[in-house]
Amino acid sequence: MNNNSSKSYRTAFMFLTLLFFLWGFLTVIVDSLIPRLKEVFELSYFQAGMVQFAFFGAYFLLSIPASFILSKIGYKKGIILGILMMAAGCLLFYPASSLRLFWVFMLGYFILAGGITILQVAANPYVTILGPEKSAASRLNLSQAFNSLGTSIAPIVGALFILSDKIMTSQQIDGLSEAEKTKYYAAEASAVQLPFLTIAGILIAIALVFVFVNLPKVIGEGENKGSYSAAFKNKNLILGAIGLFCYVGAEVAIGSYMVNYFMKLELADVVRNTPFMKSIANWFLTDDLNAVDGKAVVGIFVTFYWTGAMVGRFIGAYLTSIIKPAKVLSIFAVLALALIIISIQSEGLTAMWAIIAVGLFNSIMFPTIFSLGLDELGESKPQGSGIMCTMIVGGAIVPPLFGLLTDTSGFGFAFMLVMCCYLYIFFFAYRHKKTEVSI
Repeated sequence: MNNNSSKSYRTAFMFLTLLFFLWGFLTVIVDSLIPRLKEVFELSYFQAGMVQFAFFGAYFLLSIPASFILSKIGYKKGIILGILMMAAGCLLFYPASSLRLFWVFMLGYFILAGGITILQVAANPYVTILGPEKSAASRLNLSQAFNSLGTSIAPIVGALFILSDKIMTSQQIDGLSEAEKTKYYAAEASAVQLPFLTIAGILIAIALVFVFVNLPKVIGEGENKGSYSAAFKNKNLILGAIGLFCYVGAEVAIGSYMVNYFMKLELADVVRNTPFMKSIANWFLTDDLNAVDGKAVVGIFVTFYWTGAMVGRFIGAYLTSIIKPAKVLSIFAVLALALIIISIQSEGLTAMWAIIAVGLFNSIMFPTIFSLGLDELGESKPQGSGIMCTMIVGGAIVPPLFGLLTDTSGFGFAFMLVMCCYLYIFFFAYRHKKTEVSI
């Protein structure tokens, strides 16, 4: 490889790693919009959960078609297409917030997620071939770490720019003069428009860079002899796919409703009146916490949920290198389950930090379930990967169901659904561990 090619590959790797960061960031920033949209459109918890249905439903509908699209247009054009779809989704938030149309928000979410889906399929293989084969794993781990960094920063940005201003009810708005209404609607729309317009601009700039970046061709495309029929016959794959459905559903449900859960526990005032917690919120927000909405005060702590996942990924990477991954997965599933029980049986800061700590044990679940599910698939691993990616749709199904249960029976009962998800993950890990022993 000559110096020019090496320099081009380094440039490509840097921009691909930025994409990992951005799609992690955008996946979680959606959570910040949920409590805001719930108030703006006066939605039930179930209706608010439909935001995640639109977002993660794209994975179900587009994961397998994305592989066919990439086989036709190539991975480089696929990456550019994915970036531009993400930008288009972000741009739709401008008219959605100006016109106050919920269905336009939903369309924006779907298009944004569609772009991320294409990138999920295209970016990973590129990261592994942008340099020497012996360092492929370290490059991919670095990119994944930046993905987690994006998910950790997103709640802070959401609290600062999306959740900080106070939302009026329809009755309060009706009491305003026409001039006051116009001013209020403009300020409300701006809180959503500014961050997403900025992100759209960055994405468009990156897409233009990728037009000129030299990317290597993927060798051996189309040579795989596996089939979807063979993959679907593999019991372990199907059980693993269900496990991935449960994991994504549980993680997204907790992250999506965490701000609402904290508000229900009346934790905004607890944070304002607890010196340590107040100092954290002051550092991120403002010295006068009474000047910002309670959702922002508690929303800032959601970042620790996603930061825990990032920290746990590094810890889990070491643990799975010295202990069988299935055993680590089973232990993490039990600990996540125990923390949820502690949270719903407690109140105040104990309940808050217990549910936040679940993020630490979510960390290894996606890659571990994914890899265990693909065991012994042989030539059908690419098809198995497509099936596993499709099951990210758990993020579309579980959160609305969680919201529906919250509407009808409260958060305590709704968390039973999430607990069932972690119980299944434990079952899958325990079964896989026994299978390894028997072999």
